[in-house]
Amino acid sequence: MMRKMALLGASVFAFSALAGAASAEVSACLITKTDTNPFFVKMKEGAAAKAEEMGIALSTYAGKIDGDVETQIAAVESCIAGGAKGILITPSDSRALAPVVGKAREAGVLVIALDTPFEPADAADATFATDNFLAGELIGKWAAAKMGDTSEAKIALLDLNPSEVSVDYLRDQGFLQGFGVDIKDPKDIGDEDDPRIVGNDVTNGNEEGGRTAMENLLQKDSGVNVVYTINEPAAAGAYEALKAVGLEDQAMIVSVDGGCPGVQNVAEGVIGATSMQFPLLMAAKGVEAIAAYAADGTMPQNTEGLDFFNTGVTLVTDEPVEGVPSITSEEALSHCWG
Repeated sequence: MMRKMALLGASVFAFSALAGAASAEVSACLITKTDTNPFFVKMKEGAAAKAEEMGIALSTYAGKIDGDVETQIAAVESCIAGGAKGILITPSDSRALAPVVGKAREAGVLVIALDTPFEPADAADATFATDNFLAGELIGKWAAAKMGDTSEAKIALLDLNPSEVSVDYLRDQGFLQGFGVDIKDPKDIGDEDDPRIVGNDVTNGNEEGGRTAMENLLQKDSGVNVVYTINEPAAAGAYEALKAVGLEDQAMIVSVDGGCPGVQNVAEGVIGATSMQFPLLMAAKGVEAIAAYAADGTMPQNTEGLDFFNTGVTLVTDEPVEGVPSITSEEALSHCWG
């Protein structure tokens, strides 16, 4: 699965010019997986700022935890009933939420997925996201190059949740392919038969989950020396679990997010490399799309030949390797999150 790397600041969006800022009567919704994960906090900030700029009344909702499908379904239904012109959503389950967003679209609501693509992707009118497979592939390539001889690798994979939603398997499988593992079914986490894999566990994308998952996998094999994590909160938890048993220098940790706390953890050596995303940009572009739709019915038009609008990904590490473009943590601190 080959992807083109998107450079910082690259424009990959094609919209018709707006007839003017949307009127104050236009309302929209942002529905995130949680309101505690820093990634979604930044996404909310980006959406709110752009909505204010464009005169759109924005209502925000969030699940209680990552994977809280019921709360997100109720939020979509509230947005439909409230007459929202558009919904921005990071689906906790990319399959289970497809029916209710279909209901929203039938009601004339523009539905845009942020960060996590629906399955199928065209369940939404558009998707603004990182190339999540590429994000995983970059940290996999970095880890393999950093290790050199990967034959002695013992890999722990700290994933999201048992639902195996799109963002989860894309990052996991991208990492494994980048590291040189035969990934079998690219939509199935854990079907690999590579003996270097110690195992997979789930984290719910938070620090506590990362700590518990790492503890579980260390019980399977205390020689773990490569740790993939779905995001930086999970990475922080994994590091604490390793540190608690004096193994923090044994394993390299790689992750995806690019938030300021995660970039600081790269600077401090907690995380070896992370793939930086741009949630504020995702949200802002989503609001712009809703404004265009409200103004004259313009639908988002993607000219990149992808089934999503690529908002970019950049590898962050202070230990660069040949053949894998990256920026330093110092450089990244001026970009987190955009």
